[in-house]
Amino acid sequence: MSRRPAGVIPSRTASAVLLTVAGILFALPLGALLLSTFRVAGDPGAFTVSHYAAIFDPGQELTYDQLFQGIGNSLMICLITVAIVLLVLLPTVVLVELRYPRVRRIVEFVCLLPLTIPTVVLVVGFVPVYQVVAGAFGSAAWTLSFAIGIIVLPYAYRPIQTNIRAFDVVVLSEAARSLGAGWLPVVVRVILPNLRRGILSACFLTIAVVLGEYTIASFLNQTTFQTALLLLQQTDPYVSAIFALFALAFAFVLLLAIGTAGNLTRAKRRTR
Repeated sequence: MSRRPAGVIPSRTASAVLLTVAGILFALPLGALLLSTFRVAGDPGAFTVSHYAAIFDPGQELTYDQLFQGIGNSLMICLITVAIVLLVLLPTVVLVELRYPRVRRIVEFVCLLPLTIPTVVLVVGFVPVYQVVAGAFGSAAWTLSFAIGIIVLPYAYRPIQTNIRAFDVVVLSEAARSLGAGWLPVVVRVILPNLRRGILSACFLTIAVVLGEYTIASFLNQTTFQTALLLLQQTDPYVSAIFALFALAFAFVLLLAIGTAGNLTRAKRRTR
């Protein structure tokens, strides 16, 4: 009797069964949540679309004004936090990999450290810091990007670092340099295209963390998507559930976009 070697990829049938079961377990609570948004209060057997229509009703503008303000603030924080990841974290990781490999462990330790510290503890430390930040930049919601930028470090660092380890960035850069390319063309035309999937994954995780972040905004008295959603849930749980589904759908679309971009990149490489 021949034994199946360890580490063999499961068959297509087994993979299909596992994906189907996981999909059903994931879809059931979301389907129940979606169904609840059409329920009529006090009559479980009746359905209506009035909860969706209320979002666009001018008469309900004051009711949902804080929610839309929170969505706008969260999207602004997303843009600034992604910019921090792309302009600070990404160049640091690439520079360390190319020129200072001895400090790689130190950078990894610093980036992964927020995972070991509870968010509540970090927020307690942020409070006195934000008293200085408020005096320098004001107390607008976008200043939360500095604190959330620390929270997302582990989630943004790991995809980029994993992508770097997938190919020998030092050999590629030295090969490009031996052909006469400067450091800027090496980074722009050689390194960054190979890091596209890791960068997209880091951006996706950053956006997901920002949209789901509640503790920091609550402690620092800022209106974001999650804090406004919690307040709205106390007065209108139906619209709160609708926007929670919208947020999940938005994250799912981003995930599909990252997967599609990665597949297109692989297809282009194969055709070359």
